[in-house]
Amino acid sequence: MALQIIICLVLGYIVGSFSTGYVIGLINHVDIREMGSGNAGTTNAFRTLGKKAGIITFLGDFLKAFLIILLIRYVIYSDVEYIKLLELICGFGCVLGHNFPVWLKFHGGKGIAVTAGVFVAIDPLILPFGIPLFAIIVLTTKYVSVGSLAVLTLFPIWNAIRFTEEPYYGAIVAISCVYTAMAFFQHRQNIVRLMNGTENKIGQKKQNKEA
Repeated sequence: MALQIIICLVLGYIVGSFSTGYVIGLINHVDIREMGSGNAGTTNAFRTLGKKAGIITFLGDFLKAFLIILLIRYVIYSDVEYIKLLELICGFGCVLGHNFPVWLKFHGGKGIAVTAGVFVAIDPLILPFGIPLFAIIVLTTKYVSVGSLAVLTLFPIWNAIRFTEEPYYGAIVAISCVYTAMAFFQHRQNIVRLMNGTENKIGQKKQNKEA
């Protein structure tokens, strides 16, 4: 099992380290990490490169996590009974690769689109709950960061309810909590600005550089 965990984590990291936003930036002859928030993720792509680039960045980051988990489930470890645990580990490797890609000197994104891909691959039933939660919070507060963190908070709760019969249930819940902790860590600057009332809202001209 230890070898399977290592393989899933490493494979996830390798796939996750492909930075869609960075590649889209290169196509547009810019380094997205030197623009806007300095982040190589979806939100910064939307803000600095436009709607089309933002959508492509989201889809690329979403699909890399979604597809690698399907590969783990149906091809690499199709006969393993604790596959849900391996899927979560692979997905977390993908998030790590996206957030800290070695080939970009560990300067990537915040992992929200990637984590969304993990969510849907693990259990598509989260969609009717996660999407409305995100939309309502963002439309109400005008803060994308608040909506993102709310959905990430839902993830371990959802998995704790949904996978009670899965082998290694405790590990599944624990790893799900690590996803949430990672999201809050990556949004630590946003949280500080929210507390100070200086976080940028949707449609507001960007004033603060994010980490």
